[in-house]
Amino acid sequence: MKSSLTWTCVWLGALVPMSAMAAPKVVVSIKPIASLVDGVMAGVGVPTVIVGAGQSLHTFSMKPSDAKALNTADVVFWVGEGLETFLDKPIRALSSTATVVALMDAPGLTLLKGREGGVWEEQADEHADHDHDHSQDHDDHEVDGHLWLDPKNAKAVVNKVHLTLSQIDTVNAAIYAANAKSLSQRIDVLDLELKQNLAPIAQRPFIVFHDGYQYFEAHYGLNAVGSMTVSPDRMPGAKRVGEIKDKIRTLQAACVFAEPQFEPKLIQTLIGGTSAKIGTLDPEASTLPAGPNLYFDLMRGLANNLRNCLAL
Repeated sequence: MKSSLTWTCVWLGALVPMSAMAAPKVVVSIKPIASLVDGVMAGVGVPTVIVGAGQSLHTFSMKPSDAKALNTADVVFWVGEGLETFLDKPIRALSSTATVVALMDAPGLTLLKGREGGVWEEQADEHADHDHDHSQDHDDHEVDGHLWLDPKNAKAVVNKVHLTLSQIDTVNAAIYAANAKSLSQRIDVLDLELKQNLAPIAQRPFIVFHDGYQYFEAHYGLNAVGSMTVSPDRMPGAKRVGEIKDKIRTLQAACVFAEPQFEPKLIQTLIGGTSAKIGTLDPEASTLPAGPNLYFDLMRGLANNLRNCLAL
């Protein structure tokens, strides 16, 4: 009887797909990155995302359930220090229990330094983009972490995720490779679509709530001329408000963009007496459902909202 039971268990085990048995536990910091990881893991597993619906990485606080997810993870993907600051300490504690990947260090990225102040066109020459070079150290706190908004960077992230998972989970390496190739091709198609969609409004000046879009702006040649605030968790003071009002008038900014979770009441004050319109942008996809299509919905949403507000 014992022998029969043993062979029954072996036979049943053989019916379970190897990918289901071998799937690593993957935790990702934010939804846009989780969407790319989800695409690479399709058919193997689904990552857990820390910053969920309606939340922002700029004001996020860890919950016990988040700590539990991190402590049981096999792999953790995050952008890196300077962006998801709520993860700085927990990540250091995971060094011996999980593979932690700071995607800011992925090969092939183009990184941009954070711009200072709320009116930055005078600083354009000082903050030019540069290719990431692993032979040179960089200060992560000087780097703008919203790197996923450049489709080329998204492809670099996909490649790093695929290589990392393939080393940890060799059983499913072929699935990760095929998914990464397909995902990169989808990103190329998306990129071409957005270039065509944004070209007609590329020169129209606009102002954003916080400086979280420069990768998108640089890649598509858009004309953002300032932000309302340096950090989304701090409202602009009177001096900043005056600077932005002057900028709207002097540069004839066509739109001022709020964000869903931070929409400030003073936007109406800013555009008073001007022809500027109000729009909404969401670089973190806080209102979109998680999943492998989120990245594409996010990028299309940014492009559509920009075009709808900036169109003549």
